[in-house]
Amino acid sequence: MLYSFGKVVTYWFVRLFFRMRYEGLENIPAETGFILASNHRSNFDPLFIAHKVKKPVHYMAKVELFRTFFVSFLVRNLKAFPVERGKGDGAVINTAGDIIRDGGIVGMFPEGHRSKDGKPLRARSGVAVIAAQAGADVLPCAVCFGRKLRLRTTVTVRYGKLITAEQLGAREDSPATIRAATKRIMGDIIALLEKEVA
Repeated sequence: MLYSFGKVVTYWFVRLFFRMRYEGLENIPAETGFILASNHRSNFDPLFIAHKVKKPVHYMAKVELFRTFFVSFLVRNLKAFPVERGKGDGAVINTAGDIIRDGGIVGMFPEGHRSKDGKPLRARSGVAVIAAQAGADVLPCAVCFGRKLRLRTTVTVRYGKLITAEQLGAREDSPATIRAATKRIMGDIIALLEKEVA
């Protein structure tokens, strides 16, 4: 209930402040679980990429948010789960894998940080590691706008073709396949970004 209410409120908030365009909605799987992987431009990105996805999108949130009852209650009901930054947190990988295997969606930003100038940053391996552990498909996504996000900026959210687990070929016991999968995921995201310029 809280997630649905929050989604409606933030949807109209985003529509009020930005000119939203969505492309590739037909690429979003309706039934199966998957990882939604996007570039990272602004603090609004989790809202931008989740609004047109019918099922709840689960995001990782810093563990500090879970240390007080009220905030913990709020973020958990908004489908977030805790992660300790800078640590190889196996529990987070397992939690994300469980969500996906149960048919849920995990939203992730392979770059790890926001790009201040819009240029893609080097991707980290987290998405590929979770995909390997869960046998998950990955849906690449791109948030596109100009140099800065301002009031009434046109924001295009573009969903690409699903990368199946078989196509990704990532294995937990093979660093080489994890690196190759990471490159493939970020490459597809970059292709979606460049499509706007072409």
